[in-house]
Amino acid sequence: MGVVNVTPDSFSDGGRWFDTTTAVKHGLDLVAQGADLIDVGGESTRPGATRVDEAEELKRVIPVVRGLAAEGVTISVDTMRASVAEQSLAAGAALVNDVSGGLADPAMIPVVADAGAPFVVMHWRGFLEGGTIKGVYADVVTEVADELHARVAAVLEGGVAADRVIVDPGLGFSKGADHDLALLAHLDRLLALGHPVLVAASRKRFLGRVLAGPDGAPPPARERDAATAAVSALAARSGAWAVRVHEVRATADAVRVTRAITQARTAPPEPGAHGAEGAR
Repeated sequence: MGVVNVTPDSFSDGGRWFDTTTAVKHGLDLVAQGADLIDVGGESTRPGATRVDEAEELKRVIPVVRGLAAEGVTISVDTMRASVAEQSLAAGAALVNDVSGGLADPAMIPVVADAGAPFVVMHWRGFLEGGTIKGVYADVVTEVADELHARVAAVLEGGVAADRVIVDPGLGFSKGADHDLALLAHLDRLLALGHPVLVAASRKRFLGRVLAGPDGAPPPARERDAATAAVSALAARSGAWAVRVHEVRATADAVRVTRAITQARTAPPEPGAHGAEGAR
Protein backbone atom coordinates (compact mmCIF):
# COMPACT_ATOMS: atom_id res chain seq x y z
CA MET A 1 0.00 0.00 0.00
CA GLY A 2 1.73 3.15 -1.23
CA VAL A 3 1.01 6.42 0.55
CA VAL A 4 -0.04 9.63 -1.20
CA ASN A 5 -0.47 12.41 1.36
CA VAL A 6 -2.36 15.31 -0.22
CA THR A 7 -1.54 17.51 2.76
CA PRO A 8 0.85 20.36 3.58
CA ASP A 9 1.67 18.99 7.02
CA SER A 10 2.31 15.25 6.89
CA PHE A 11 5.04 14.23 9.33
CA SER A 12 7.18 12.62 6.62
CA ASP A 13 6.54 14.34 3.30
CA GLY A 14 4.17 17.23 3.96
CA GLY A 15 3.60 19.43 0.93
CA ARG A 16 5.49 17.33 -1.62
CA TRP A 17 2.32 15.94 -3.23
CA PHE A 18 -0.14 18.70 -2.34
CA ASP A 19 -0.88 19.60 -5.96
CA THR A 20 -3.41 17.27 -7.64
CA THR A 21 -1.32 16.65 -10.77
CA THR A 22 1.79 15.95 -8.72
CA ALA A 23 -0.14 13.66 -6.36
CA VAL A 24 -1.58 11.60 -9.21
CA LYS A 25 1.84 11.28 -10.82
CA HIS A 26 3.34 10.20 -7.50
CA GLY A 27 0.65 7.55 -7.09
CA LEU A 28 1.40 6.20 -10.57
CA ASP A 29 5.12 6.19 -9.77
CA LEU A 30 4.45 4.13 -6.63
CA VAL A 31 2.44 1.63 -8.66
CA ALA A 32 5.33 1.36 -11.13
CA GLN A 33 7.62 0.65 -8.17
CA GLY A 34 5.46 -2.24 -7.00
CA ALA A 35 2.52 -0.86 -4.99
CA ASP A 36 -0.64 -2.97 -5.23
CA LEU A 37 -2.89 -0.15 -4.06
CA ILE A 38 -2.55 3.54 -3.26
CA ASP A 39 -3.77 5.09 -0.01
CA VAL A 40 -4.90 8.69 -0.61
CA GLY A 41 -5.34 10.96 2.41
CA GLY A 42 -6.14 14.64 2.74
CA GLU A 43 -5.80 15.10 6.48
CA SER A 44 -2.66 14.63 8.57
CA THR A 45 -3.12 12.39 11.62
CA ARG A 46 0.32 13.04 13.10
CA PRO A 47 0.41 13.98 16.82
CA GLY A 48 -0.44 17.64 17.27
CA ALA A 49 -2.09 18.07 13.87
CA THR A 50 -5.29 20.09 13.75
CA ARG A 51 -8.20 18.82 11.69
CA VAL A 52 -9.06 20.34 8.33
CA ASP A 53 -12.69 21.05 7.55
CA GLU A 54 -14.79 18.76 5.40
CA ALA A 55 -14.78 20.99 2.32
CA GLU A 56 -10.99 21.26 2.32
CA GLU A 57 -10.52 17.51 2.74
CA LEU A 58 -12.88 16.82 -0.16
CA LYS A 59 -11.09 19.42 -2.30
CA ARG A 60 -7.78 17.68 -1.66
CA VAL A 61 -8.82 14.05 -2.00
CA ILE A 62 -11.53 13.65 -4.65
CA PRO A 63 -9.58 14.94 -7.69
CA VAL A 64 -6.65 12.65 -6.82
CA VAL A 65 -8.90 9.62 -6.34
CA ARG A 66 -10.64 10.38 -9.63
CA GLY A 67 -7.34 10.85 -11.46
CA LEU A 68 -5.80 7.63 -10.17
CA ALA A 69 -9.00 5.64 -10.75
CA ALA A 70 -9.01 6.81 -14.37
CA GLU A 71 -5.59 5.14 -14.70
CA GLY A 72 -6.90 1.84 -13.32
CA VAL A 73 -5.22 2.16 -9.92
CA THR A 74 -6.72 0.37 -6.91
CA ILE A 75 -7.28 3.07 -4.29
CA SER A 76 -7.97 3.20 -0.59
CA VAL A 77 -9.08 6.48 0.93
CA ASP A 78 -7.56 7.43 4.27
CA THR A 79 -10.27 9.41 6.04
CA MET A 80 -12.26 9.65 9.25
CA ARG A 81 -15.21 11.39 7.55
CA ALA A 82 -18.13 9.43 6.13
CA SER A 83 -18.80 12.10 3.49
CA VAL A 84 -15.23 11.87 2.18
CA ALA A 85 -15.41 8.08 2.17
CA GLU A 86 -18.73 8.09 0.34
CA GLN A 87 -17.63 10.55 -2.34
CA SER A 88 -14.26 8.81 -2.74
CA LEU A 89 -15.96 5.45 -3.29
CA ALA A 90 -18.22 7.09 -5.87
CA ALA A 91 -15.12 8.58 -7.55
CA GLY A 92 -13.46 5.18 -7.87
CA ALA A 93 -11.88 4.24 -4.53
CA ALA A 94 -12.11 0.55 -3.65
CA LEU A 95 -11.74 0.56 0.14
CA VAL A 96 -11.84 2.83 3.18
CA ASN A 97 -8.95 3.18 5.62
CA ASP A 98 -10.27 4.88 8.78
CA VAL A 99 -7.72 5.38 11.56
CA SER A 100 -10.59 5.78 14.02
CA GLY A 101 -12.27 2.52 13.01
CA GLY A 102 -15.56 4.35 12.59
CA LEU A 103 -15.44 6.10 15.97
CA ALA A 104 -14.79 9.64 14.71
CA ASP A 105 -17.93 9.78 12.54
CA PRO A 106 -21.02 7.71 13.42
CA ALA A 107 -22.10 7.80 9.77
CA MET A 108 -18.95 6.00 8.59
CA ILE A 109 -19.99 2.40 9.24
CA PRO A 110 -23.37 2.74 7.48
CA VAL A 111 -21.66 4.33 4.46
CA VAL A 112 -19.11 1.51 4.21
CA ALA A 113 -21.76 -1.16 4.81
CA ASP A 114 -24.05 0.25 2.11
CA ALA A 115 -21.16 0.38 -0.37
CA GLY A 116 -20.00 -3.14 0.45
CA ALA A 117 -16.44 -1.82 0.54
CA PRO A 118 -13.56 -3.31 2.52
CA PHE A 119 -12.95 -1.36 5.73
CA VAL A 120 -9.66 -0.96 7.59
CA VAL A 121 -10.39 -0.79 11.32
CA MET A 122 -7.45 0.67 13.22
CA HIS A 123 -6.86 0.57 16.96
CA TRP A 124 -7.60 4.11 18.13
CA ARG A 125 -7.94 5.84 21.47
CA GLY A 126 -8.81 9.32 20.31
CA PHE A 127 -7.55 12.33 18.39
CA LEU A 128 -3.89 13.28 18.79
CA GLU A 129 -4.31 17.05 18.68
CA GLY A 130 -2.75 17.28 22.11
CA GLY A 131 0.01 14.78 21.32
CA THR A 132 0.11 11.08 22.15
CA ILE A 133 -2.80 10.43 24.51
CA LYS A 134 -3.97 7.50 26.60
CA GLY A 135 -0.77 5.60 25.90
CA VAL A 136 -0.71 3.65 29.16
CA TYR A 137 -0.98 -0.13 28.88
CA ALA A 138 -0.48 -2.94 31.35
CA ASP A 139 -0.19 -5.41 28.45
CA VAL A 140 -0.26 -3.59 25.13
CA VAL A 141 -0.65 -6.69 22.95
CA THR A 142 -3.60 -8.07 24.91
CA GLU A 143 -5.29 -4.69 25.27
CA VAL A 144 -4.93 -3.75 21.60
CA ALA A 145 -6.19 -7.18 20.51
CA ASP A 146 -9.17 -6.97 22.89
CA GLU A 147 -10.05 -3.41 21.86
CA LEU A 148 -9.77 -4.29 18.18
CA HIS A 149 -11.97 -7.34 18.75
CA ALA A 150 -14.64 -5.12 20.35
CA ARG A 151 -14.37 -2.57 17.55
CA VAL A 152 -14.67 -5.22 14.86
CA ALA A 153 -17.79 -6.56 16.61
CA ALA A 154 -19.33 -3.08 16.42
CA VAL A 155 -18.42 -2.78 12.74
CA LEU A 156 -19.97 -6.17 11.98
CA GLU A 157 -23.10 -5.24 13.91
CA GLY A 158 -23.28 -2.11 11.81
CA GLY A 159 -23.60 -4.16 8.66
CA VAL A 160 -20.07 -4.48 7.29
CA ALA A 161 -19.49 -8.05 6.08
CA ALA A 162 -16.91 -10.07 8.01
CA ASP A 163 -14.89 -10.76 4.86
CA ARG A 164 -14.65 -7.00 4.26
CA VAL A 165 -12.89 -6.17 7.54
CA ILE A 166 -9.14 -5.53 7.84
CA VAL A 167 -7.49 -4.69 11.18
CA ASP A 168 -4.57 -2.38 11.92
CA PRO A 169 -2.78 -2.21 15.31
CA GLY A 170 -2.37 1.56 14.99
CA LEU A 171 1.39 1.83 15.45
CA GLY A 172 2.30 5.23 16.85
CA PHE A 173 -1.27 6.15 17.75
CA SER A 174 -1.40 6.56 21.55
CA LYS A 175 1.62 4.25 21.71
CA GLY A 176 5.30 4.61 22.49
CA ALA A 177 8.19 2.87 20.79
CA ASP A 178 8.13 -0.10 23.18
CA HIS A 179 4.41 -0.59 22.51
CA ASP A 180 4.93 -0.53 18.74
CA LEU A 181 7.78 -3.03 18.89
CA ALA A 182 5.79 -5.38 21.12
CA LEU A 183 2.85 -5.32 18.69
CA LEU A 184 5.11 -6.10 15.74
CA ALA A 185 6.70 -8.93 17.70
CA HIS A 186 3.27 -10.46 18.33
CA LEU A 187 1.39 -10.00 15.06
CA ASP A 188 0.17 -13.56 15.50
CA ARG A 189 -2.11 -12.31 18.29
CA LEU A 190 -3.73 -9.87 15.87
CA LEU A 191 -3.96 -12.44 13.09
CA ALA A 192 -5.83 -14.64 15.56
CA LEU A 193 -8.71 -12.15 15.36
CA GLY A 194 -9.49 -13.81 12.03
CA HIS A 195 -9.11 -10.80 9.72
CA PRO A 196 -6.36 -9.57 7.40
CA VAL A 197 -3.82 -7.33 9.16
CA LEU A 198 -2.48 -4.06 7.78
CA VAL A 199 0.87 -2.87 9.20
CA ALA A 200 1.55 0.86 8.90
CA ALA A 201 5.05 1.36 10.32
CA SER A 202 6.56 3.52 7.59
CA ARG A 203 8.97 6.19 8.85
CA LYS A 204 7.30 6.31 12.26
CA ARG A 205 8.80 7.60 15.49
CA PHE A 206 9.58 4.19 16.96
CA LEU A 207 11.92 3.55 14.01
CA GLY A 208 13.60 6.86 14.73
CA ARG A 209 14.17 5.75 18.30
CA VAL A 210 15.62 2.40 17.21
CA LEU A 211 17.96 4.17 14.76
CA ALA A 212 18.95 7.03 17.06
CA GLY A 213 22.64 7.89 17.22
CA PRO A 214 24.83 8.04 20.34
CA ASP A 215 23.38 11.47 21.14
CA GLY A 216 19.87 10.05 21.11
CA ALA A 217 18.80 12.11 18.10
CA PRO A 218 16.60 10.17 15.65
CA PRO A 219 17.25 10.42 11.91
CA PRO A 220 14.74 12.47 9.89
CA ALA A 221 11.62 10.60 8.80
CA ARG A 222 12.75 10.31 5.19
CA GLU A 223 15.93 8.52 6.31
CA ARG A 224 13.97 5.63 7.84
CA ASP A 225 13.05 3.81 4.63
CA ALA A 226 15.59 0.99 5.01
CA ALA A 227 14.24 0.35 8.51
CA THR A 228 10.72 0.44 7.10
CA ALA A 229 11.67 -2.20 4.54
CA ALA A 230 13.03 -4.40 7.33
CA VAL A 231 9.77 -4.12 9.25
CA SER A 232 7.84 -4.82 6.04
CA ALA A 233 9.81 -8.03 5.44
CA LEU A 234 9.21 -9.20 8.99
CA ALA A 235 5.52 -8.31 8.81
CA ALA A 236 5.14 -10.16 5.52
CA ARG A 237 6.84 -13.23 6.97
CA SER A 238 4.47 -13.07 9.96
CA GLY A 239 1.45 -13.09 7.66
CA ALA A 240 0.44 -9.42 7.27
CA TRP A 241 -2.06 -8.74 4.48
CA ALA A 242 -0.39 -5.48 3.46
CA VAL A 243 2.17 -2.93 4.58
CA ARG A 244 1.53 0.78 4.19
CA VAL A 245 4.70 2.60 3.10
CA HIS A 246 5.89 5.92 1.71
CA GLU A 247 8.82 4.53 -0.33
CA VAL A 248 7.62 1.47 -2.20
CA ARG A 249 10.58 0.02 -4.09
CA ALA A 250 12.69 -1.01 -1.08
CA THR A 251 9.72 -2.59 0.66
CA ALA A 252 8.53 -4.37 -2.49
CA ASP A 253 12.03 -5.84 -2.94
CA ALA A 254 12.22 -6.84 0.73
CA VAL A 255 8.87 -8.62 0.54
CA ARG A 256 9.86 -10.42 -2.67
CA VAL A 257 13.05 -11.71 -1.03
CA THR A 258 11.09 -12.78 2.05
CA ARG A 259 8.68 -14.71 -0.16
CA ALA A 260 11.53 -16.40 -2.03
CA ILE A 261 13.20 -17.49 1.20
CA THR A 262 9.91 -18.79 2.58
CA GLN A 263 9.28 -20.79 -0.58
CA ALA A 264 12.82 -22.21 -0.42
CA ARG A 265 12.00 -23.74 2.95
CA THR A 266 9.52 -26.12 1.33
CA ALA A 267 11.14 -26.55 -2.09
CA PRO A 268 14.42 -28.54 -2.12
CA PRO A 269 17.20 -27.04 -4.24
CA GLU A 270 17.63 -28.43 -7.73
CA PRO A 271 20.35 -31.08 -7.76
CA GLY A 272 23.53 -29.95 -9.46
CA ALA A 273 22.31 -26.38 -9.89
CA HIS A 274 25.45 -24.96 -8.27
CA GLY A 275 28.81 -26.63 -7.90
CA ALA A 276 31.67 -25.91 -5.55
CA GLU A 277 32.91 -23.11 -7.81
CA GLY A 278 29.67 -21.18 -7.37
CA ALA A 279 29.73 -21.60 -3.61
CA ARG A 280 32.95 -19.68 -3.10
